[in-house]
Amino acid sequence: MLPGLSEPALFAGSPPLHRRLLQLAAALGAGLPLYWVLGPQPAGWLAWLAPLPVLLLALRSARRDAAWMTLLAAVVGLSSNVAYFRLLMPLPAVLAVIAAKALLWLLVVPATRRLVLRYRAGWTVLAYPLLWVAIDTLMAAFLQDGNWGSLAYSQADYVPVLQVAALAGVPGLLFLLCLLPSALALLLAGGRAYAPAAAASLLLAVTASAAGAWRVQDARAPDGPLAGLVAIDDFIGPATPPAQAQAVWDQYARHVAQLAGQGARLVLLPEKIAVLAPAQAAAVQQRFQALARSTGVWLTLGVGVQDAAGRRNLAWLFAPDGTAPVSYQKHHLAPPERDFLAGNAYAVLPVAGRAMGLAICKDMHFAALGQAYGAAGAGVMLVPAWDFQRDAWMGARMTVVRGVENGYAVLRAAREGLLTVSDAHGRVLAERASSAMPGTTLLAPLPASVPVAPWAGWLGPLFGWLCVALGLPLLFMGRWRAGRDAAPHSAGGPAAPVSR
Repeated sequence: MLPGLSEPALFAGSPPLHRRLLQLAAALGAGLPLYWVLGPQPAGWLAWLAPLPVLLLALRSARRDAAWMTLLAAVVGLSSNVAYFRLLMPLPAVLAVIAAKALLWLLVVPATRRLVLRYRAGWTVLAYPLLWVAIDTLMAAFLQDGNWGSLAYSQADYVPVLQVAALAGVPGLLFLLCLLPSALALLLAGGRAYAPAAAASLLLAVTASAAGAWRVQDARAPDGPLAGLVAIDDFIGPATPPAQAQAVWDQYARHVAQLAGQGARLVLLPEKIAVLAPAQAAAVQQRFQALARSTGVWLTLGVGVQDAAGRRNLAWLFAPDGTAPVSYQKHHLAPPERDFLAGNAYAVLPVAGRAMGLAICKDMHFAALGQAYGAAGAGVMLVPAWDFQRDAWMGARMTVVRGVENGYAVLRAAREGLLTVSDAHGRVLAERASSAMPGTTLLAPLPASVPVAPWAGWLGPLFGWLCVALGLPLLFMGRWRAGRDAAPHSAGGPAAPVSR
């Protein structure tokens, strides 16, 4: 037992109104760091410290005060998503989603507070990361949008730290990211008694980063054939004038020919360039099949096809020998395409001397699909995509993380997003923003894949579900008797009740 935590008494000496105003200001201030890490383009360095003010407020406040301050700070932080969510759903739904996410903070932080104050033991430093990983794992498994925006993805640009995902997936990365603020909160609130737990947490973070840096130093430089990526933001919809639609298709064809002339052996176009009737789809297929043959490139493009069976979001892969294309149907559908039919088949085939897999945009937000392609031997993933501008970084980096988890390179061409080439270590080797007509192109050599140990694919999911198994009992541990907080001991002092 560690006696370092004294009775929570933040602002206790102030008059009631003054105290409430100070608490309000403190909660708003604690929400500001969260604002910069809970949105679609988080500040990765700040993610290591952003939860610290909320945890400190909770540990130094009475139970009810801790609850409402945590909720307010979470709402402030999550409000960074409002503009993005409004692109996807009406305002009432946006508010409901933010409220639901804020309630998760109201679940995790008070539970962490309860365990720390009740047991006053070094092991309670694990409560906060365990609970968040458990929630993140459940979201990834059961929600239609998975764990989109998980705090773990904030580290996608920090390549040494990102290597944790190669060993323990997103669950391991999120655990490490949450462990440090938990340790610092206990150290600052409880004093030297928690120094060993804080030191062990810091040592783990430093060791993981150093091991990741060592792993990356042996990464091979890209040595594969050249690949071209193309994106034109203009969408061909039912209301698009025929002349404009033709201009977009012609521009794509010109880009393919130009990239082939520059040495590209494969060219990737974005998702759902148009939604087509069967006759239109057949004409587009014939045109680009002939283009792949005449330019000698492997060519991937995304289209929507609507027939009597319904609408499907497809990726076609054309071979340079002019054979019929391989067709892949998107598994995980974005909110605007809930009326599309979901696919369930995978596609891995030899392309330009490499085993390559096909996926579409949101598919790569799901670790299970990424793992299935890794198990099937994919060395490169070809990912046509369509983002919403505000989520361009997040969409691209979630896909990068799939490559680290499974040891493959990723080519991702997104309309209203980014054209990205990343290797199996998560290094973004080339990237450029998409644009409207005449569009954007990117030419880069294919990165190498990295052999992945057979156990690596299941270690991450296993760790996540282990956190679920441990996290559920934590929610019920340390409940105060008779509906009131049990008192934490002050250093050397007797127990005293904490005010409600």
